[in-house]
Amino acid sequence: MSEAVLTEEDGAVLVITINRPEAKNAVNGAVAQGIAAALDELDSRKDLSIGVLTGAGGTFCAGMDLKGFLTGDNPTVEGRGFAGITERPADKPLIAAVEGYALAGGCEVALSCDMVVASRDAQFGLPEPKRGLVAGAGGLFRLPQRIPFHIAMEMALTGDKYPAERMAELGFVNRLTEPGQSLAGAKELALKVAENAPLALAATKKVIVEAPDWSYAERWSKQGEIIIPVFGSKDAQEGPAAFAEKRKPVWKGE
Repeated sequence: MSEAVLTEEDGAVLVITINRPEAKNAVNGAVAQGIAAALDELDSRKDLSIGVLTGAGGTFCAGMDLKGFLTGDNPTVEGRGFAGITERPADKPLIAAVEGYALAGGCEVALSCDMVVASRDAQFGLPEPKRGLVAGAGGLFRLPQRIPFHIAMEMALTGDKYPAERMAELGFVNRLTEPGQSLAGAKELALKVAENAPLALAATKKVIVEAPDWSYAERWSKQGEIIIPVFGSKDAQEGPAAFAEKRKPVWKGE
């Protein structure tokens, strides 16, 4: 049997591929464990700055493996949640590269990423109510953070599929590509991000993600806790030095 999740490195970019095309990349226990392990690797390695999450065979992810669910297969990982990502995504930036369907849990996986690159024929949706279920992997609170409230409510209550071009209009999708090119587009964006210092990237993401929960009185102190260590890092010395010497910086993640 082939591995449920594959990883491949491209410089400082880790590409993570859900590899169950015969099941439209539906999430079972093996997929959840594989994604969690890949995110652990991304976060633990100094030479990796960003990840790209995609699906094999022209589909991103059709959600939970319902057949597996009925037989007791657990599509969650303790501490990380559904698909090994929804409760605790990567500390480092992560881009979803979406072809075909990103539905139900698959849409919630995309919502767990920081940016989305999608082919023009991709479709997104939370169809759980059509099956008597509820989107319980973060979609119901992440979606209204990404798109306008009333449209998020309509999308969640109707369970309808929304095309990538509409989702781009709403600000959910960063970049659109031609069919079959979402991974190439995501890697192009990832490599651009990876030109920057990895510690600075992780700290920047952490502030953006956590700041909405901070009160006005604590925002500066909370931000300081995250970014002050970056200013004392070796990379913070390397950046200005490279600028002064008119060369590309060599980041160490230290």
